[in-house]
Amino acid sequence: MPFPWPRRTSPRSRRLLAAAGLDRRSLTDATDLAVCREVAFHAAKREATAIEATLATAEELLSDEANYPFVLAFLEDLQNLVSHGLKTLVTPEQVTALLGPNSLACWTTLTQYWMAVAAWCGKAEVALESNERLLNVENEQLRTLLWTNNRTLPTGEKLGLAHVVGYEKAGQPPLPGYSHIAAALDTFGRG
Repeated sequence: MPFPWPRRTSPRSRRLLAAAGLDRRSLTDATDLAVCREVAFHAAKREATAIEATLATAEELLSDEANYPFVLAFLEDLQNLVSHGLKTLVTPEQVTALLGPNSLACWTTLTQYWMAVAAWCGKAEVALESNERLLNVENEQLRTLLWTNNRTLPTGEKLGLAHVVGYEKAGQPPLPGYSHIAAALDTFGRG
């Protein structure tokens, strides 16, 4: 008798999927990071009604310290999405108004971290590109991956996971309890 493949979707991923109103059967083999991307992409849509329930679940998950990296990844994906300023997505202000105290602390930490990465890019003379090509991607699966792993700076430039990995590899401090290098390896199937 063959053994079924193990399900990789964790209980915390299933809770976040349920809060977002997404069918978990379509993501049964998804990693936590893939679930974070999908839930963030769904919840950030203006027409979606799941943002409030999803953020409340994230806040509940933060009551267990073991969930911190998972929730941080979800909030980072959401923050990256809303940074693009697209009319089809909620605004950063709408999100922050719904955050609980622990989630708000994470959100603020993420903002400061990405600002530090942008400042490092300027000092290290790392060229940043315009976000124009990024925002013109039409394939929804590719959008989900690219829009959650990149953010638009107020200058209209794109700052992405590759910049963050470069920042950390240059010896700059990572987010407490979270490694973007490990996240990049997981995202692109090498983890």
